[in-house]
Amino acid sequence: MGANPSASAERRSRRSRAGRIVAVTGIAGASALLLSGCSTEEVLRFGWPKGITPQAEQMMDLWTGSVIAALAVGVFVWGLIFWAVIRYRKKSDELPVQTRFNLPIEILYTAVPFLIIAVLFYYTAIVQTYVDKQKANPDVTVSVVAFKWNWQFLYPEELDTDRQPIGTVGSTEEIPVLVVPTGQRIRFVETSNDVIHSFWVPALLFKRDVVPGRTNSFEATINSGEEGAYVGRCAELCGTYHANMNFELRAVTPEKFDQFIEAKKTGASTHDALQQIGESPVATTTTPFNTDRTARQPS
Repeated sequence: MGANPSASAERRSRRSRAGRIVAVTGIAGASALLLSGCSTEEVLRFGWPKGITPQAEQMMDLWTGSVIAALAVGVFVWGLIFWAVIRYRKKSDELPVQTRFNLPIEILYTAVPFLIIAVLFYYTAIVQTYVDKQKANPDVTVSVVAFKWNWQFLYPEELDTDRQPIGTVGSTEEIPVLVVPTGQRIRFVETSNDVIHSFWVPALLFKRDVVPGRTNSFEATINSGEEGAYVGRCAELCGTYHANMNFELRAVTPEKFDQFIEAKKTGASTHDALQQIGESPVATTTTPFNTDRTARQPS
């Protein structure tokens, strides 16, 4: 018997519709990308926020590679699914050939996921080691002391006229400003006076818990050219005013940082020392909180 002309025409029509759907989807995706006005760098970040340290850049590279790998696997799997749907769609009432197993393919799709995971684990370990690495002699050391609900920052290697470490401490009237230089390796040494807090500067794309009875530390280098004010927060629920436990990280040039340290050594307040180097004497990224409100009582 000859082929049914109407059935052949219907199959061609289905293939044509599938092709149009794929084409329209591709055009829509490309149009959305172009109309969004995103730069190539923004597109390749795949939503990853911009950081200001080499450590953040390494994490972004890991994220980008992971997303590209996930998209490649996804496109391959989606392609196989659509190919199977189109290639083996129902053509007649005849029972199709039954296949029990294909050992080489089963070995392949079992081994490949393990290989992908191993590669991702390898690069994750490399980036994690880089981010957590601490050198023997950092350029600047900052002591971070957390307490409910504020921060104290000290420079233990820089002493004032009374041979005490210079620093700054926050209060309900004043946001503490932590001044650090760009282009130099900074070690943050963290301690807590009461409960668990967490030192977090979103622009660093890194945070580390501050645990009572334990000293934690990490190092970071703020890229040259990234001078500015960056808000810092406590990222661990620590009580009534946790949400207001903010500070400001002020990144300045090494020259300004040296001038700031010298001013502090001679007894200047953080407010006055910042003014002397041409910086805003108060925080510009967050404001002090009001403790006059009544804490909500448990019901």
